[in-house]
Amino acid sequence: MGIKVRTQSKKVDKAWLNQHVNDPYVRLAQKEGYRARAAYKLKEIDESLGLVQPGQAIVDLGSSPGAWSQYLRRRLGTDPVTGQVRGQIIALDLLPMEPVDGVLFIQGDFREADVLAQLEGALQGRGMSRLDLVVSDMAPNLSGIASADAARITDLVELAVDFAARHLRPQGALVVKLFHGAAYGPLVDLFRQTFRTVRTIKPKASRDKSSETFLVGMGLK
Repeated sequence: MGIKVRTQSKKVDKAWLNQHVNDPYVRLAQKEGYRARAAYKLKEIDESLGLVQPGQAIVDLGSSPGAWSQYLRRRLGTDPVTGQVRGQIIALDLLPMEPVDGVLFIQGDFREADVLAQLEGALQGRGMSRLDLVVSDMAPNLSGIASADAARITDLVELAVDFAARHLRPQGALVVKLFHGAAYGPLVDLFRQTFRTVRTIKPKASRDKSSETFLVGMGLK
């Protein structure tokens, strides 16, 4: 039995590796210096809705390994006179993240009050009293138990919505990742209760087999 399991595992690993190596977005990320193919998911959402503009104040939740922060940093650009970022970006994740030039990173669990307080303190310290954009690529470790996974997904998205509702400008926007399943409908309803405009986007860079999609809320009610 053990040999069969290992053989099957090797086949699965080899199939995944083959798909990964031949993935056009993986190749493009390597070529353009992004840490992960996920950058192109945010890029497509941004290009579709025009969310990111120079001069904005942005928070990136669930930022590691940093591909979204890299994309945001490139989109904000650099002031030719001062050499500073044309805007502000704060990134947060439970996992460590290699530094991204011009991005302040905070390591911690977004669900813990002291980490949220640290993030809010950083916002104040950088004069970011109101945010233009919050993006969240946060995702729980899925167990395969539908009810438990739905609860975990709901918890993270509700936290992101609550944070955005308290910190966004009236015209600001929130982007979150979620998965089709029991949590999907209620979370779309939550977005509709919170934002004037709600869009669902499945970027081309999302793998076909993945149930992930992205919810975008624009303009607080």
